[in-house]
Amino acid sequence: MSHTDHGGDKPRLDQKVASDLQSVTRSGLLDYRSDALPTWCAGCGYFGIAQGITQALAEMETDIHDLAVVSGIGCAGRFPFFMGGYGLHVVHGRALPVASGLKIARPELTVMAVGGDGDGLGIGAGHLPHAIRRNVDITYVLFDNGIYGLTKGQSSPTTPQLQITGTHPYGNPDQPLNPLVLGLAYGASLLAAAHAADPETIKEILLRSLSHKGFSFVIIQTPCITFDKVNISYDKMRQGWDPMPTDHDVTDLRAAMDLAMAERNYQGIYYEDHRPTFHELDEETVRKAKA
Repeated sequence: MSHTDHGGDKPRLDQKVASDLQSVTRSGLLDYRSDALPTWCAGCGYFGIAQGITQALAEMETDIHDLAVVSGIGCAGRFPFFMGGYGLHVVHGRALPVASGLKIARPELTVMAVGGDGDGLGIGAGHLPHAIRRNVDITYVLFDNGIYGLTKGQSSPTTPQLQITGTHPYGNPDQPLNPLVLGLAYGASLLAAAHAADPETIKEILLRSLSHKGFSFVIIQTPCITFDKVNISYDKMRQGWDPMPTDHDVTDLRAAMDLAMAERNYQGIYYEDHRPTFHELDEETVRKAKA
């Protein structure tokens, strides 16, 4: 009886792993990662989001000593642990005021706030309009998986109506929030969206938002593969999202709102407005006071 010897597969696999590691090392992406390995579920969309963010930081050649990432509670709250630079893991829903205060105190830093839909649109929802209207120069990345993942699958502010969840076994009775519409209504000076299955588009959006002077609000749809088997999946994201229309005028607020309320989802920049930041207006106040 014959048998196949697969012993030769391991050296080839080891060579591939070593080659891939060398390629990643040369890319500079590891410069923006900590030594801690991510603890997200295997297959979680947050890996794709982290890849897009890391690629953007590397392409911009951001100094790791000038980078600060602030998070709240939840699966997205772990993000600073896996990044290099400075990280602040704060209490539930408070990432935006802390990130805003950090940027105001240390304007030379590149400051990112990250959080999930529960953290940012639930307990933290009251901070969103005020961080936006002040136009502090930070980038807020919302990881929107439409569920509370870390606390085991309860309905979140973006869970679709009638979806069955841990807290609503007969269907969620609440109308979900639309973070795109909220961002535009509150006056975000840059609003963008993408999905976690496309790290390249996430990178391009982050390149734009991190360079933008003012409050950038980036919403990224991502699946929770553990607690949501019906709402968001990789196949649904690939099929349900289109590129931003080539003729879209990002300075047209009404056109941006129409796209935000459309049945289809669009990846890209919805709106961008260049107006004075909080820091610029604050410096002007200081000049007036000194005069």
